[in-house]
Amino acid sequence: MRTEILETDRGVRLIALVAETRRERARGLLGRTSLETGEALLLERTRSVHTIGMRFLLGIAFLDDGLRILEVVRARPGVVFLPRRRARYVLEAHPSVDLRTGDHVVRRTLGS
Repeated sequence: MRTEILETDRGVRLIALVAETRRERARGLLGRTSLETGEALLLERTRSVHTIGMRFLLGIAFLDDGLRILEVVRARPGVVFLPRRRARYVLEAHPSVDLRTGDHVVRRTLGS
């Protein structure tokens, strides 16, 4: 997985792991016991996710191809989300992170 900085147009900043392979996408955050407030996982080319096997709550944002947040949900473990129309990315973050529908996300490589 590579690491990127994600920042919304309202100034919310996250250090995100970006799943690059099919295996990384399938594993996601499984096996972790928590997610820190400033951490996230970005899944590209994804319209749906599940929290089966997770051990903690998540804030999940569905983004369109322009990285605009279409919907934000709080997810407890054991939930399957149906595909979201127009979604092309899913961002999994700590549930307290202030992500909002309509926010635009900018991606930056670490160090730039």
